[in-house]
Amino acid sequence: MQSERNLKIMVKKQAIQLFLEQKVRTVWDDEQEKWYFSIVDVVRILTDSADYQTARNYWKVLKNRLKKEGNETVTNCNRLKMRAADGKMRMTDVADTEQLFRLIQSIPSPKAEPFKQWMAQVASTRIDQIQDPELSIEQAVADYQRLGYDDKWINQRLRSIEVRKELTDEWKRSGVTEGQQYATLTDIISQTWSGFTTKQYKRHKGLTKENLRDNMTNIEIALNTLAEASATELSRQHNPVGFKGQAVVAHEGGRVAKVARQELEQKLGKTVISSSKASDFLLPEGDMPEIQ
Repeated sequence: MQSERNLKIMVKKQAIQLFLEQKVRTVWDDEQEKWYFSIVDVVRILTDSADYQTARNYWKVLKNRLKKEGNETVTNCNRLKMRAADGKMRMTDVADTEQLFRLIQSIPSPKAEPFKQWMAQVASTRIDQIQDPELSIEQAVADYQRLGYDDKWINQRLRSIEVRKELTDEWKRSGVTEGQQYATLTDIISQTWSGFTTKQYKRHKGLTKENLRDNMTNIEIALNTLAEASATELSRQHNPVGFKGQAVVAHEGGRVAKVARQELEQKLGKTVISSSKASDFLLPEGDMPEIQ
């Protein structure tokens, strides 16, 4: 296997794909414009394995056999961290579309040909979305609708994604470093308007690995979006430099939403910070989408 270091330069986006209602974990590589598929997920589907352990055992035996035969496809496969069933990120063998086509030839299965057609469609759809960004939006809407979200919530969520991107672009322009500094600024905004850091907010809702914003109510999303949009506009006006300057702006953006929240709560006579998560009031079952 190639080292994980070779893949760190990639801009990665993880997603769950569905083949005949069965999940396949994938990662999109923006630089190479290709999908990487979890091999054990594919093996589980093609072999009708009862569980992941059975599929892992099958793949272990197959991988060793192919290595002994000098199969270059196995040698050139990579490993990436993907979210496991227990919610933790674990190293997993992955293959791109071309590699997976070759590996499937070594797995006798009536699902092999339909799966190849499905993979080709997944790859084609993503390329189409890159050429026409509106298709990505349409896909996001369809995914949220499938999970049970109403149209009003979806519209607000998509708008919040756009606002978040504008804010992070502003951070980048002013010299803020991605990673911990982004996370800290996000916490400043969140704690100022809601009283919670991101981690505290997730704990309040009983979340672990789920996306916090996908578990917010309409009002919570609206207030968080107001806070981030305000921070963006204040940054554009005052042009702060670096993390310290943006920290001040983040606090001021959060205060705008805090004032709005307090006024609304006074009129409602109750808090608008909900302890509920999406599965409590929207989704009967299923996984939350990983859309940032």
